Amino acid sequence: MLEFRPVLLSDKKWADELLALSDFRGCEYTFGNNFCWQNIYDIKICRYKDFYLLKNSNGFFFPAGKGDIAEVISEMGNYCKNEGIPFVFTTMNKLSMLELKEMYGSRAEVSTNPDYYDYIYSYEDLTELKGKKYHAKRNHIARFSDNNWSFEEIDSSNIAECMGMNDEWCRRNNCMGNTDKAEEICAVRVGLQNFEALGYKGGLIRVNGQIQAFSFGEQTNSDTFVVHVEKAFTDFQGAYPMINRQFLLNCVHNAKYVNREEDMGEENLRKAKQSYYPCFMEEKFRIRIN
Repeated sequence: MLEFRPVLLSDKKWADELLALSDFRGCEYTFGNNFCWQNIYDIKICRYKDFYLLKNSNGFFFPAGKGDIAEVISEMGNYCKNEGIPFVFTTMNKLSMLELKEMYGSRAEVSTNPDYYDYIYSYEDLTELKGKKYHAKRNHIARFSDNNWSFEEIDSSNIAECMGMNDEWCRRNNCMGNTDKAEEICAVRVGLQNFEALGYKGGLIRVNGQIQAFSFGEQTNSDTFVVHVEKAFTDFQGAYPMINRQFLLNCVHNAKYVNREEDMGEENLRKAKQSYYPCFMEEKFRIRIN
């Protein structure tokens, strides 16, 4: 019988090992994401043999690890029967979706929502910003460069300042009046509070000694780094493009791709993510087993 429980920092070592075996690119398949968002999305984990199992309030994630996939999927189905809940997988890539379709045939009801596809970019594109399509980004960075600015990596010496900026960003953007923003700010706070234990990489930018932007994330698979957080004040033109580029240049060195997560159907966020020209979208599928 599967037993799901909250995510603990002590789970990181074995969870990372099993996640690496599946090499999933989606932003949800990272330990840091699971830990920081667990209270908001009711994320629970379970180890079954050499599989890392996740579920949230909407259903299961596809198992990460190695072994008899049919066996572990069957165990998940039995769990749903015993708990009296629908047998649903909430997020998986296309290959995983096809694997479940082959197992269950017409019993597998597939759906998808592009609002939750991850934007995947070329690391080279985001750091070099070559060509006409990135002309505006280069201009914004040039304007920002006119300021007295500096970059530094996030560590124990400046995390408290990042947390202060996170709270101020929340105040300026009326997070308390927007549930999605309030939840994100809480997840960011958890990430900063446990930054070193989660193995995050992060960077910040100061202007005249004051933090104006910060960003952090983690490796999600063998060729992709996922940027979980990017926050900037808009006091100085170009703060967002500058932290985007400087963080990757200074902190991320072994990635072919950069996952900048989904837009969740927010039009302004969608325009911002599209303005960096993703090389492809990481599709996500939902399956209900009837």
